[in-house]
Amino acid sequence: MSSSGLIRRIRRTPQPSTPVLVCSKLGICILPVAQIAIGAVHLEDCPLQRYIPIYLIVSGVFGMVLAVLSCLPCTRRPEGAAEDGAEDGGPSTPLSRLCAAWNSLTSLFLFCWFIAGNVWIYSIYEPNYTRNSTHPQAYCDKTLYLFAFWTTTLFYILLGLFLVGGCCVLFCFFLCGRADPDDDV
Repeated sequence: MSSSGLIRRIRRTPQPSTPVLVCSKLGICILPVAQIAIGAVHLEDCPLQRYIPIYLIVSGVFGMVLAVLSCLPCTRRPEGAAEDGAEDGGPSTPLSRLCAAWNSLTSLFLFCWFIAGNVWIYSIYEPNYTRNSTHPQAYCDKTLYLFAFWTTTLFYILLGLFLVGGCCVLFCFFLCGRADPDDDV
């Protein structure tokens, strides 16, 4: 099968219904809301690494921004754009190009912020969870730290599962890699 035939088949895939999209967007927003809430509540509760609550708040805000931007009509291709010879799948209006650039910059920032958060979180593993009078700056709130630690670790677990699953799918494609008779059309 040629790559353009595969792309045409993917483009013709039916889109999920509106209730499914709304539920998925709400589900995606749960983690950023929790990050903002826990980061804000415990803003001063980790003197050992004061950037952890800030990391959670900023990650939550930018995650919400990306979720909201994905709902805007400027991120969708106009109807009939594929028939106009725009086979590359790229944006075709200045507004959609601006949205794509903004999404790309936001995603790049989130990636860099995630790396910084990894340094802040994993560099103090495992902190003292109780404040004592001899070293009042050498602790981090247990809820704050464990939430930041496990959300970051969960990302790595999901990434690993995604990569293993993708390799399995590619391996299955390789094993079953025979062409359909109607692909030569």
